[in-house]
Amino acid sequence: MWNAKTDAQYNGPAINFLRLSNTKVMNKPKDYSKKTMEELASKYAKNAVSINQSRSANMTSSTVIMILSESFSDPTRVPGITMTEDPMPNIRQLKEQTTSGLMLSPGYGGGTANIEYQALSGLSMANFDSSLSIAYQQLVPNEKWTPTLNQLWNDAHGKQASVAYHDYYRSMYFRNTNYKKFGFNKFWTVDGSHKLKGLTYIDRDWTASDESLYNYILNDVQQTDKNQFLQVVTMQNHTPYNDWYDNNQFKDADISQNLSETGKTNIDTYAKGASYTDQSTLAFLHSLNEIDRPITVVFYGDHLPGIYDTASASKKNSLALHETDYFIWSNNASQSAGTKLDSISSAYTSSNYFSAQLAQHLNAKVSPYIAFLTKMHQAIPAMSVPSSSGSNSKPTYLDANGNLIKEKNLSKQAKQLLHDYHLIQYDMTSGKHYLKDTGFVDLPK
Repeated sequence: MWNAKTDAQYNGPAINFLRLSNTKVMNKPKDYSKKTMEELASKYAKNAVSINQSRSANMTSSTVIMILSESFSDPTRVPGITMTEDPMPNIRQLKEQTTSGLMLSPGYGGGTANIEYQALSGLSMANFDSSLSIAYQQLVPNEKWTPTLNQLWNDAHGKQASVAYHDYYRSMYFRNTNYKKFGFNKFWTVDGSHKLKGLTYIDRDWTASDESLYNYILNDVQQTDKNQFLQVVTMQNHTPYNDWYDNNQFKDADISQNLSETGKTNIDTYAKGASYTDQSTLAFLHSLNEIDRPITVVFYGDHLPGIYDTASASKKNSLALHETDYFIWSNNASQSAGTKLDSISSAYTSSNYFSAQLAQHLNAKVSPYIAFLTKMHQAIPAMSVPSSSGSNSKPTYLDANGNLIKEKNLSKQAKQLLHDYHLIQYDMTSGKHYLKDTGFVDLPK
């Protein structure tokens, strides 16, 4: 469903139309009403006041760059994969020095837009009906209210403060229309009116290099002194992995057992691409350190590549195949430079919590919505769709140590927060939008 045209060609226009226009979003909570939502907004407004008493910064006083790194993850963490050379030494060291951990992803080998949607909206795919498989195509185009993280920068600095970059085509996952709805002023792609120029390719790889996209973003950041929210989606490590790179040392470094020749080629090619990402990301951060104004980067891999046939054959490996790497880093000009949140706050997360973790990393004041997400992350550190843990029906919940939590074993507080989450998500998507005029998503002035 990532491409509506192809879906219509293969499955017929009637099926395509029905899947996009007649999707069940989620069940209406029994106690959903205007009164309930106003009480909920008031409750988390008080939580926000409490949190903000110990916070001194404003979130929008920094430029924030949110980087979705296509398929980036640590291959050495996959069961059965062994390498004598580390494909990501720089990011591994960086994770030791700044806020970082593992992100629970709803996808394996795909589903990029859902992870991105969670990061921007703060909503979780785990709360939706299972028939809603891609929010960007089945939900967002029909929404009348779509509060997203970047809009906080629009409110503070004007609509030009939101800019998006994707080194591929703008229509993929309906991003060109959805980003307008989200409030992005410009969307730079390989086609369209804002066209990325000067992108380069490594050896025979068919996707643009991360380095060339980073250079483009760096140039844009250097040309303004205004704070912005930049949404970045890379493509370098996208499937397929057909031996693109020359001088690939991972052909020798990969000493994994029981892999087919095709499987080994895929993994070795992927590892080399991840190594290039590791190097270019560090260079990008070094360049940001030379800019004399506060900049913070939220970097995360969206999902693992779907190349681990041996590991994926066993259901017990499902969780490991849905955990990617992430970090939040601030440059030297930031008050939060060198900040590393404790493991309880950062070791495990899911992308719907990034706004809360970003605020905590920046020691920034929060909205009632981000206050709720902060409490939600404390209660259930990571959450995802059932398949993330190999289940057929029950959502995946992890504790602060990455252990699975059964829904029946959640604390009373966690169950109440989860119910509040369903109310909030229903109101923001298919409900009456009672929260819209309550200040629920607004930062304190």
